[in-house]
Amino acid sequence: MEDVLRPLVVIGGSLAITLLTGWAVDRLLQRTDARHAETPLWGLLRRCRLPLQVTVCSALLRGSYDKTHARVVREHGSAIAQLLALVLIAATAWLAVRVSAAVVESSYRRYAASAHDPARVRRVRTQVTLIQRVVTAIVGVVAASAMLLTFPAMRTVGTSMLASAGILGIVAGVAAQSTLGNLFAGLQIAFGDMVRIGDTVVVDGEWGTVEEITLTFLSVRTWDERRITMPVSYFTSKPFENWSRGGTQKTGAVVFHLDHSAPVAEMRVRLGEIVRKSPAWDGRDWTLAVTDTTPSTMVVRALVTARDADDAWTVRCEVREQMITWLREHHPYALPRITTATIQPPRPAADSEDRLTRFSGDLHKDGTHPRRN
Repeated sequence: MEDVLRPLVVIGGSLAITLLTGWAVDRLLQRTDARHAETPLWGLLRRCRLPLQVTVCSALLRGSYDKTHARVVREHGSAIAQLLALVLIAATAWLAVRVSAAVVESSYRRYAASAHDPARVRRVRTQVTLIQRVVTAIVGVVAASAMLLTFPAMRTVGTSMLASAGILGIVAGVAAQSTLGNLFAGLQIAFGDMVRIGDTVVVDGEWGTVEEITLTFLSVRTWDERRITMPVSYFTSKPFENWSRGGTQKTGAVVFHLDHSAPVAEMRVRLGEIVRKSPAWDGRDWTLAVTDTTPSTMVVRALVTARDADDAWTVRCEVREQMITWLREHHPYALPRITTATIQPPRPAADSEDRLTRFSGDLHKDGTHPRRN
């Protein structure tokens, strides 16, 4: 009977303590979050309940499994201890990653709530994202190393591994130079403020928004919802356009090819009416001028300002559409056209027709040719 009750008590007690600990910590964090609503840290830490329970349970079982005196423990004690140690290390790493993520996200949210510069907010967001990825990678490497060191065979070969670390480092550096280049490029982007999450960029002729930055690649979401994935080393070795750097305000241009008779002054008045009614115009400036001419048309350029690249695109489309509609309805002659004319057959001169008429009249009067008389 004791062989049955003792394992139940040990395992059941460990599970009960685990559930009680998780409930108590969650209630404490919930009350703290209600009292300190200015910081989201305590609410974010509630996400750590599951890894905390796994860590507590594995620690309790690791320390009390031999108290069960069960036959399976006596026969496979070392294997059970090894398994529980591995679970404990993995759970501890999981808990550390969750806690660090909560701290980093809480810091970012507090900064974003108090900051007034969107560019600085995007910069901090990029930095904390990459920092969190670095922390996760470090914790994962340390946890994997600790798990390997729990095996006796790995301890015996530790000395030889350290002795050959220099040669292995050189070989790994040569084999993974591209990966290492992207890794250092990612750190350079994070702290060099070259490009940030949320920036509007133009790369290889594609216009889009930076959606994700990792230590090795960068994802750009285009205006038609495609994703362009590029290595981060691209942004440290090749030129690209960053429309969000130095401020989000933009000036958009709309070009019209019109006939030389187009009413430029009236178009300027109409442009002012269009931009004042557009919610995408930021109210800073607008202008219209003739910038070039060709033998058949002239080039009229309208400039309008906007708060960001998206509003600049919107106001340009509105100006283009409404201006062409207004020209078609009120000044159709101003639109470019190809002038064509039908070819008329050649007509004889007027004096030749008069002489021919008089000659025919004289011939009909006397029936003889005038020159023969």
